[in-house]
Amino acid sequence: MARRTWPRTLLCTLVLLAMGYLAVCVLVAVRQRDLMYFPGFTRTSAADVDLTLVVDDVRLRAWVVNPDRAHALVYFGGNAEAVEVHRETFAHWFPDHTVYLPAYRGYGASEGSPSEDALKRDALAFFDHATGRHTSVDVIGRSLGSGVAAHVASRRPVQRLALVTPFDSMVTVARHHYPWLPVDWLLRDRFDSALALGRFEGEVQVVRAEQDEVVPAHSTRGLIDALPFASTSEVTLAGAGHNTVDANPAYGAALQAFMRRDATER
Repeated sequence: MARRTWPRTLLCTLVLLAMGYLAVCVLVAVRQRDLMYFPGFTRTSAADVDLTLVVDDVRLRAWVVNPDRAHALVYFGGNAEAVEVHRETFAHWFPDHTVYLPAYRGYGASEGSPSEDALKRDALAFFDHATGRHTSVDVIGRSLGSGVAAHVASRRPVQRLALVTPFDSMVTVARHHYPWLPVDWLLRDRFDSALALGRFEGEVQVVRAEQDEVVPAHSTRGLIDALPFASTSEVTLAGAGHNTVDANPAYGAALQAFMRRDATER
């Protein structure tokens, strides 16, 4: 009797484990955007914003520093990053640029809920707004924003593109952190920057954090390898983590040197 019960018990255990794993996969599939985007850390009042755009009947808001410069710079921030905190710093770092600091939908003072398609549409809208007012528009994208910036650069005439703590695709990052999940099948918002930038013709600067604990080194390397070699430069911030690049003096110096405009361009 015991010999017959044991295989049946094992089979029941395996079935329960499989059902539990499937339930977790379904939960992740349904709630994945709650796990990917963290707008709650950035919410703020719309009282002091400088710019409002309407995309898909959603009011998107941004802060603008150094208005009325000939050249513009659009900064797409990282996840859970309150971009408005950079106003004073960016005004000082980029005196030759009007700097736009848009809040993603659902972030900052912007309405709506984030998704890859929505963030990409919104980013193009902000870039187009700047294009109509300036002779050129450069772009910086950090972390999540690197995926947004990559899309803009693949669709618009970006001359200079700086990518800070970037990844080749969100799938690679998710696979690194959740190796036990079939993320290739589950992930909807993929932000495939390597694919988007494979034919980019502008200048690219990649800023890496030496001790990046969020974006694995092989994911950043995959992006660099996909970029046209002649137009790509790399900067590695010694000792910096994913969320501490701002504290490294080399960070601002690298971005300033890359974005600096010659006197003949001003």
